[in-house]
Amino acid sequence: MSIECIQNAKLEETGFSYTMSLIQGKYKMFILYTLMEFGTVRFNEMKRYICGISYKTLSATLKELEADGLVNRKEYPQVPPKVEYSLTKRGKSLIPILDSMCEWGTRNRRS
Repeated sequence: MSIECIQNAKLEETGFSYTMSLIQGKYKMFILYTLMEFGTVRFNEMKRYICGISYKTLSATLKELEADGLVNRKEYPQVPPKVEYSLTKRGKSLIPILDSMCEWGTRNRRS
């Protein structure tokens, strides 16, 4: 690839850039992975699965993923409130990518 090509590249207009804008963030991939592995997950369960994430960060990140159409939020009208999260059809389309990342990590992890 020549330097001229790099200088003229508009990476922000690529599919890669768009994908990264949806999944980039400290915990987004962990949330997507959790939902891929466990299916429907309640908020406090997810908090337990993802060590180190605060309630505030988990809530904000789930809202972002929901707004991007990757995560579905289902609220049940009961006391105490019950909310479940799952992947949308669009979110499930990321599963092959997540699987590939898991496989790569398993093959390339240093002992």
